[in-house]
Amino acid sequence: MMPEISVLPDLLDECARKWPENKAISRYGEQGAEYSYGALQRSSLRLAGWLGGTGIARGDRVVIASTAAPLVAALAFAVARAGAAFSILHEQVRGVPLDHVLSDCQPRLLVGDDDDVLGAARGHGVQAVRTTDLARYLRDDGPGELPCPAAARVPLPVDPVCLIYTSGTTALPKAVVSTHQQVVFAVQAIASVLRYRVDDVVYCPVPLSFDYGLYQVFLGTASGAHIVAADSASSGPTLLRSLLETRATVLPAVPSVAESLAWLLKRSPGQVPALRLITNTGAALSMATLSALRAAIPGMSAQVMYGLTECKRASIMPPDGDLDHPGSCGLALPGTEIFVIDADGNRLPPETEGELVVRGPNVMAGYWRRPELTEQKFPRRDGLFAELRTGDYGKVDKEGYVYFSGRRDDQYKERGFRISAVEVEAAAYRVPGVASAAVLLPSGGDPATLVVVGDITPEQVLGQMRDEIEAYKVPRYCLVLDELPLNQNGKVDRRVLASLVSTRGT
Repeated sequence: MMPEISVLPDLLDECARKWPENKAISRYGEQGAEYSYGALQRSSLRLAGWLGGTGIARGDRVVIASTAAPLVAALAFAVARAGAAFSILHEQVRGVPLDHVLSDCQPRLLVGDDDDVLGAARGHGVQAVRTTDLARYLRDDGPGELPCPAAARVPLPVDPVCLIYTSGTTALPKAVVSTHQQVVFAVQAIASVLRYRVDDVVYCPVPLSFDYGLYQVFLGTASGAHIVAADSASSGPTLLRSLLETRATVLPAVPSVAESLAWLLKRSPGQVPALRLITNTGAALSMATLSALRAAIPGMSAQVMYGLTECKRASIMPPDGDLDHPGSCGLALPGTEIFVIDADGNRLPPETEGELVVRGPNVMAGYWRRPELTEQKFPRRDGLFAELRTGDYGKVDKEGYVYFSGRRDDQYKERGFRISAVEVEAAAYRVPGVASAAVLLPSGGDPATLVVVGDITPEQVLGQMRDEIEAYKVPRYCLVLDELPLNQNGKVDRRVLASLVSTRGT
């Protein structure tokens, strides 16, 4: 018997059946940019009809380059209904990176806001449509709906539905390909652990081009929650005010967002948001930041997580489980497993450090048009499929809790010792007065440099770190900046940071 939810649009259709009048998604700060689940479903059906009229069919790709979150959500579901695959780009993707995406995925259609982006698409022979030209499809008095009964559904569970471009060690981004069944499994598994509620307001300060942001939309359809999409500016000095105005109950946060909130709460002790849950991914969140948030927001729980675009989410900590298992990033998703291998690919026993491997239906299909890289990261050995070699190092304890120690490219050698940049950064976070920290790896003969943000001197940072980790792991140089540069997903932009620190150690 086929499962009731087998392709991505099923999530929206079931949610619209249960909670048609519930708020689905809105854009923070924009009047009228708010849609119920019933309206979102109808819009996706109308847009699917329009896509069919433009010739979009099974296997085609559609690029979405827009900041209009409700339209992006409706269009993503519409593309999925048509059996095609969508790729959502950040608003800052221009020039060479945009040309790369257009050449790589060869879309049939691009929907965007910006003249330069639309022009680039047309230059590649791609049909380009401005988002404002699709506004009528979001209105209930818009064009008629596309008949789409369950028996005549176009997409199959094994069809690709999403291409997410992610950077790595290569010069240009690569696209992770996800099928309907992989996305649906990941959504349902994550939802079973995070347990969003039908009355939740999820304030999302990460872009929908980032899978952490995109899956908030999908998790909303699994729970009936209201997703409030915000831009990066709303995660800065106005973050606390935004949380209060929206009465947000859930905050998906990368470390920079959580750190900003902790700082704002310290400055405004009388203002307490209604948050009941904060989640974290993208990088490790310091215990000091979590402690500050718990102290300032009574009753708030935290769930730290670990994941990669290639498997969406690998592990999630039970609510406040970090208090009992400090340093861990949780348990494997239900229906999946995480284990550790050595350099030869052999499984290692619990408590042994090695490369983390994720196995389960959450492992994505592979990389678009990168067969060699796909074989390297997604090996099919010993008759086992859906296995991802993460390139991350860590261990799994006897209870199944995962501990992340660093990426292969976060490891460096200095003074004859192999050192993890993640471990050094974690030690810096434990120094009182340090708000943010990042390690620049050795380069061009220069040693590793620790860069921090805080009301503290470099000498104080390095001196106190010797109480936190072995002396040989403490970097020789430390710089204090007003802030760390962040990329479009809220993570530390190490390339920009390296350019700012042009002369290390001075």
